Formats: sequence, structure tokens, C-alpha cells
Amino acid sequence: MSEPFLPKFNSAGLVTAVVTDASTGTLLMVAYMNAEAIALTQATGEAHFWSRSRQRLWKKGETSGHVLEVVEIRVDCDQDSLWLRARPRGPACHTGASSCFFRRLGPEGTLHRLAI
Repeated sequence: MSEPFLPKFNSAGLVTAVVTDASTGTLLMVAYMNAEAIALTQATGEAHFWSRSRQRLWKKGETSGHVLEVVEIRVDCDQDSLWLRARPRGPACHTGASSCFFRRLGPEGTLHRLAI
């Protein structure tokens, strides 16, 4: 059974996009996509997002070369968030870490770097 893709964008015209490694399932990053980012990702097979801080469209890895090759886009039940399963070509985080989730919050309220 198929149904139309009708994303429910927020008031800023964005949906949340969670990105995981298609091979390992590791959570890589969370970003935002507008309609254009979704269309470009589908057309090119490489992840595109909307940068809220820069207020512009960007291709992941456009300067670093660390692109995300999108294997599959899954849509949640409400169509207000996306799950991108991808093959990372290099670190996913702008800090150079393989994942943006490289720190754990300790019970004392401090962050602890993980070896990932």
C-alpha cells in the first residue's frame, strides 16, 4: 500500500531529520530539512539540510568532503520527522567526531567524552 508524502513542516517550514549509519545503526546527527533539502537529497542521493544558524540550504560535506550518501529516507507516522539511513564518507560531526553524539551527560551534570 502506498500513500502520498505530505510532510508536516513546522512554522519555519522545517522537519526534523535524524541521521543514522545504514551499516551500524549508530546515531550520527540531527538536523532540519525544508522542502528543497528533501527534494535535493532525493535527486542527488546525498544529504542536504537547512541551516538554521546560517539561514541557508547546505549539502552535508560541501566544504569538508564528508558527505552522507543516503540509502533510505523513512517518514514517521505523523509525517513531521524523517529518519535518514546513510553511508557516511568521513566524520559526521563538524568537530571531526564520527558522530555528533560523542558526549555523555554524567549524573553530576558534566559532559564526558566517549571513545567513538
